[in-house]
Amino acid sequence: MNTFRPRHRILVGLPVLALLIVTAGCSSSDAGDSAAVPSPDPKVAGLCRNLDEALPDKVDGLNREDPEPRSALTAGWGGSAIILRCGVERPPKMTDPKVAKGSDPDAVAGGVNGVDWLMEKRDDDSYRFTCANRTAYVEVTVAKGRDGSGALIDLAGAVKKAIPEGIAD
Repeated sequence: MNTFRPRHRILVGLPVLALLIVTAGCSSSDAGDSAAVPSPDPKVAGLCRNLDEALPDKVDGLNREDPEPRSALTAGWGGSAIILRCGVERPPKMTDPKVAKGSDPDAVAGGVNGVDWLMEKRDDDSYRFTCANRTAYVEVTVAKGRDGSGALIDLAGAVKKAIPEGIAD
C-alpha cells in the first residue's frame, strides 16, 4: 500500500526549540525503568543495532541504565530519566501543518548538532523528541522536570553515525 508522505523538511529555528527545551527544567526523574520495544522491519532493526553500539555511556551526565526488557532497540540513562527507542512509528504530528507553521503549542520542530527533531510536550509534562529526516525514527523521552537539550546534544553524534539521512518508510 502506497501512502502519501511529504518529502520536505519540517524545521523551525533552533532558538525556538532551545527555548522550549530549557523550559522543561532540570530535576531528576521518577522511578520506573521500562520501555516498550518497537517492532521495526529488518532493515530498520539493523540500523537500530548499529545505533545501540554507537550510543554513549553517559547522556546529560547520567549513566546508561537500559530499561526492561533488554533490547538493542531501547536504551536508558538515569533509570527512566532519559529513554531512547529506535524503530518507532512516525509520530502523527510530524506531518501536521500546524507544526510546520509553528502554530502548535505542544509540538515544535528544530535541529540540534545536525540532527532534526520533533519535540512534543506530553500530557504528563515529559517531552518526547523524535528524529526527522533520517531513515529510521528514533524517539527520546525526557522525564518531567529535566532539561532535554543535554540529551539531544549527547545523542546527536551517535544518531548521525548510525542512522543515515533520508526519509523513513
